[in-house]
Amino acid sequence: MARPTMEDVAAKAGVSRALVSLVMRNAPNVSDERRTRVLCAAHELGYEPHAMARSLASRTSTVLGVMVSDLRNAFFADVVEGLDAAAEAAGFHLILNTGGRSPARERAALKSLLSFRPAGVILLSPVVPASAIEEAAAQGPVVLVSRTSRVPGVDTVNDDGEAGSALAVDHLVSLGHRRIAHLDGGVAAGAAARRRGYQQAMRRHRLHPLIVRSEHTDTAGEKAVHELLGDHPRAGLPTALVAGNDFNAVGAISALEEAGLRVPEDVSVVGYDNTSLAALKHLSLTTVDQPRTEMGRLAVEALLERVRGERTEPVRHLLHPSLVVRSTTAALER
Repeated sequence: MARPTMEDVAAKAGVSRALVSLVMRNAPNVSDERRTRVLCAAHELGYEPHAMARSLASRTSTVLGVMVSDLRNAFFADVVEGLDAAAEAAGFHLILNTGGRSPARERAALKSLLSFRPAGVILLSPVVPASAIEEAAAQGPVVLVSRTSRVPGVDTVNDDGEAGSALAVDHLVSLGHRRIAHLDGGVAAGAAARRRGYQQAMRRHRLHPLIVRSEHTDTAGEKAVHELLGDHPRAGLPTALVAGNDFNAVGAISALEEAGLRVPEDVSVVGYDNTSLAALKHLSLTTVDQPRTEMGRLAVEALLERVRGERTEPVRHLLHPSLVVRSTTAALER
């Protein structure tokens, strides 16, 4: 059955399409009698105004665009839950797409979002260059989650990645570990801060940093462990790994177990993000927790402050992470 249109409502109510449009936009210059007639007709037909068409007609929008860097990473699902709850409470709706961690694809995805003329856009860990973000900010409010920015018109929501990595290193050192490697996130958003935090914590404990190039994926975690196994004799392997994120940690654990190493008896592993994946009983991953739904809420709040003209100065939210200790870390057996 075809979806009822504004023309159908107008015909049933015996009014013009223009009047139906005024009623749907809640315009004040409509009599109570005709407003009631239109709303009753719309209800009987099951008509619901198309949000995008309404925004184009009224030059206002109740739509927020969201670009997710990687749909496979559960971290983003948790952030989107926070976004959606905050947007719904404010009377806004989300439209989502993804750039698949590719700068070129993210540029296209961002252009697609902007074509819908949203009230603003929220970008989750984007890898597009700063110039693309600045171009988007020239068209409307932009908030970045898990990426920093110096663009005046862009707001940011991040956790303190340096502090988070330091929590992981401190935990492992307290368990007696001294050979601690970091599987870093390469050029991924947030990776540089986590890398710095690891290096600073290792030097504070007078330990030698060992950084293995990786990415925020499970396959990259497997590859990094294979490189470690190839570069070190079994006796010289790190006794603990600080992974770039939970996804990366899962791949690392898989490769360690395939090589006959036990987690945590032979190698302890710490992830980052505290996604739903980390809490699975058969994995029970020790990890650094980011307040993911809170990050989503703050992102929507920052965006709507811009939309409503309540603020012009950039806001830089920096949230404090915490460590969640589970079963993939243990005291070093001497």
